[in-house]
Amino acid sequence: MSTFTKLLVHIVFSTKKRERTLNLSRRDDILGYLCGILKNKDSHVFRINMTEDHVHIFCSFHQSNNVADLVKAIKVSSSNWMKTEKISPYFTGWQSGYGAFSISYGDKSELIEYIKNQQEHHKRLDFVTEFKKLLDEFGISYTDAYLE
Repeated sequence: MSTFTKLLVHIVFSTKKRERTLNLSRRDDILGYLCGILKNKDSHVFRINMTEDHVHIFCSFHQSNNVADLVKAIKVSSSNWMKTEKISPYFTGWQSGYGAFSISYGDKSELIEYIKNQQEHHKRLDFVTEFKKLLDEFGISYTDAYLE
């Protein structure tokens, strides 16, 4: 029998120290590069967006990948590229951790809209508050000290 999977994940990670160092004038270049990494890892991007201090990625991933290796590939490659190409002059790297949340296929459209509207959403809510909300919604315990 063949293997059939549809593994959907919402990945969130921020810049080092959550500094607002992502150059929004280069948004298309940055998001395009991230999509390229995911495509090379046999992942399909449903929606991707960013603000000055973090990235949201909603994608499927190939059953031969695992989330930790996928996120590592995204962060290492994009960090090196942004520094080498001086895409975001003040960017010093990504935070060491990340959030990854499994998503039901039935919730796909709602999450796509949520990620699409990040700029508007973050006029009312900062990254840490948003991230805590995600952790709470998924029943993930955390210590505030590790989020600041």
